[in-house]
Amino acid sequence: MHENEIAGIVMDEAFYIHRKLGPGLLESVYEAVLAKRLGAAGLGFQRQASIPIEFEGETFQEGFVADLIVENKVVLELKSVEQIRPVHGKQLLTYLRLTDCKLGLLINFGEHLLKNGFQRVVNGL
Repeated sequence: MHENEIAGIVMDEAFYIHRKLGPGLLESVYEAVLAKRLGAAGLGFQRQASIPIEFEGETFQEGFVADLIVENKVVLELKSVEQIRPVHGKQLLTYLRLTDCKLGLLINFGEHLLKNGFQRVVNGL
């Protein structure tokens, strides 16, 4: 499955969840529910995936923890904040570089209208 197809499913599921639950819950709640919905849609994913970094020939396990990595192609960074900040997009781009994934979705469930809470981040395109 292509990254854009995966992103379409993720976005559909995120909109569904936001309509049902609304904004303002903890990120962990949205993550758990989204993971369940993605699994039901037949997508493989990793939750709270630890991604190591390499620096000067050494590997450090403390790199970062991805909220969700879907089909080993799309990294999801979930937020439940009043407003996405530029640093969130930069953080996701770093995650993409470390995983060698091409597409990341920053999803802010804290937005009143979820369409205002989506940001696509690409790596190397």
